[in-house]
Amino acid sequence: MYNSKIAEPTSAADTQPKFTFEVFYDGKCPLCRREISFLKAKDRKSRIRFRDIQQLQLNCPEIPRTHDQLMAEIHGRLPDGTWVTGVEVFRRLYDAIGWTWVIAPTRWPLIRNVLNVSYRFFAKRRLALTGRCGDSCEVKQG
Repeated sequence: MYNSKIAEPTSAADTQPKFTFEVFYDGKCPLCRREISFLKAKDRKSRIRFRDIQQLQLNCPEIPRTHDQLMAEIHGRLPDGTWVTGVEVFRRLYDAIGWTWVIAPTRWPLIRNVLNVSYRFFAKRRLALTGRCGDSCEVKQG
């Protein structure tokens, strides 16, 4: 006997990826592109939503951040809308790909402080460090 099942229609929500973290990165930055390529390759369960800020319409209700704010340091967002910045973004990204062993030591007080200071130093100078100086090598602070 022939048994056919009719597929039930899926809603638009069913086709949306179920990400656990959304990252906003500078797609023109060679270091950022390298890191994002690595994360995309490791994100086999599609837990990360990748957003290139160079290709986004900003200052809209969906993304209440300016281009300068997003360029000043890396930003991420949780599904509930909570924004995360700086080194914590990397912790969330590596957690999303299951590399918790990499991020565990970054939460220890001394290492956390060194990483936070180092990242802020890098973020302010990353245009110069990546050969992307235009009129100014300093990243504008939001």
